[in-house]
Amino acid sequence: MVFKRLLGALGVGGPTVDTVLDPGPVRPGGTLTGQVHLVGGKADFDIEHITLELVAQVEAEHEGGESEGVVAFDRFTVGGGFRLAEGERRSLPFSVTLPWETPVTELHGQSLGVVLGVRTELSVAGAKDKGDLDQLTVAPLPAQEAVLEALGGLGFGFRSADLEYGRIGGTGQRLPFYQEIELVPSPAYAQQVNEVELTFLADPGGMEVVLEADKRGGFLSPGRDALTRFTVSHEGVGQQDWPALVDGWMRQLVEHRASYGSPAGYGAPLGHGSPAAFGPGGHGHDGHHHDGHRSGPGMGTAVAAGAAGLAVGVVGGMVAGEVVDEVGDFFEGDEDEEG
Repeated sequence: MVFKRLLGALGVGGPTVDTVLDPGPVRPGGTLTGQVHLVGGKADFDIEHITLELVAQVEAEHEGGESEGVVAFDRFTVGGGFRLAEGERRSLPFSVTLPWETPVTELHGQSLGVVLGVRTELSVAGAKDKGDLDQLTVAPLPAQEAVLEALGGLGFGFRSADLEYGRIGGTGQRLPFYQEIELVPSPAYAQQVNEVELTFLADPGGMEVVLEADKRGGFLSPGRDALTRFTVSHEGVGQQDWPALVDGWMRQLVEHRASYGSPAGYGAPLGHGSPAAFGPGGHGHDGHHHDGHRSGPGMGTAVAAGAAGLAVGVVGGMVAGEVVDEVGDFFEGDEDEEG
């Protein structure tokens, strides 16, 4: 799905830009390829630069409630410094590397409801226009896929996924937001946990897995959250007993009795994230139960074990076409704000 837009900064008769991504999903840390197609306007134009911008629909929680917006999380200059003749057609191939923390948008072809896009900015004679937006589809890394499939095999169900603005304290997080995948607990943990939230923070050397449990209260004790972190390598994914490993993580998470503010580390609880400015207020990974997350039609449905893991039969809030529409809606809103 491609959004073609006239270069509004120059009005009618300006050049147009159409970016087409190569088919198929990309993995975090992987290479995104495609072509930028330009069509000259009714006069010659000097193209100063062509920039690709990775954008995400992100939620932020603050004292006044919750807000959503578009956050740019990387930029790449892929061309420029040439004259585009009147009516000339020119195509520029590109190859850029995604950040390792790029959120996952699908699992085995099933949408998780996370909205990412690639926005193309064209700079002509000092005027800039965000002239094209394309949906970005990101598949999980092998280690991420292994964790999700192990959770599905253990009886955990997919509830929703979203992007939260802020930072998780004590981690190596680099992007200004993080992905939360909300899970319905398996029957083995349903009496102890209301829900589990999963975050992946990958880098070239491996991956941090952050797990947060909204724990049920007892007769004399209130419910509270527990947060633990584990690290895994990108190497030897196929040799790891993931169901046993992940089940061990869950047992440690549920049994954890340390409070927030303890030193963060392998298997240790993490402290509060630093507040981040995003509209009114700010939000870190503060351990509160989030009520504003999108949830799909299969909300609360535990999924069976199988190759598709958590994503079998469950779509996180919207199908692929609706995701594209959502990207377009936010893109249009962003344009209106800037204008």
